[in-house]
Amino acid sequence: MTRFEYSSEVTDRFPAIRAAVLHVSGAANGPTRGALSEAFSKEQAATLDRIGTIPLSEIAGLAAWRRAFTSFGVKPTQYRSSAEALLRRLTKHGSIPSINLLVDLGNLLAIRFGQPVAVFDQAPVSGVTTVRFARGGERFTDIATGERSDPVPGEVVFVDDARLVSARRWCWRQSAESGAGPDTTEVLVTIEALHEHAAATTAAALEDALALLAVHQPQAEVAAALLSAESPSFG
Repeated sequence: MTRFEYSSEVTDRFPAIRAAVLHVSGAANGPTRGALSEAFSKEQAATLDRIGTIPLSEIAGLAAWRRAFTSFGVKPTQYRSSAEALLRRLTKHGSIPSINLLVDLGNLLAIRFGQPVAVFDQAPVSGVTTVRFARGGERFTDIATGERSDPVPGEVVFVDDARLVSARRWCWRQSAESGAGPDTTEVLVTIEALHEHAAATTAAALEDALALLAVHQPQAEVAAALLSAESPSFG
């Protein structure tokens, strides 16, 4: 079983953290077609209608991530949470490009709930994935550029026992190693929230994630849990 946890230093600094975490094994990735493609398109249209002219900075869930980024020294308008970046793309361009089935499923949930959703390939992971503050010596390859760009001490990272980083600046960007691709069969999915209604948001997101996986990955084995500062580990 994949193991995942929040360090005590992170939960002490961010006691409002709530997360839905899913381990999916036996997944079958590939192009998004049929029912999921239609559902993703409908969710984008519904999200645009729901947001309307509201500035993204005024959406409570996104604003909470901006405050978190600022607190560990990251400019939130330079490095946006993955959810804000995705919604910014949607509101500016009217659509989000399809990547693959597993990633699109995560993006559908991200825009539906307005919270960061990550889909991490578990093949390169060694031991436990821990959300903690970078200390120096962690390794990160940017999924967008393919370039080595190691974390700055003090920023929040997802990192394994071999100091390989799956995500930098908490929920800003995943690594090249962690991205779900055509050969991915095992993933860790995280859905995180920090705002006032984070517990309800992550519980609802977990329910929807399980329903989507039941339809679009019926052959997979899924284990899931809700995490908090009081219950910070999975697996």
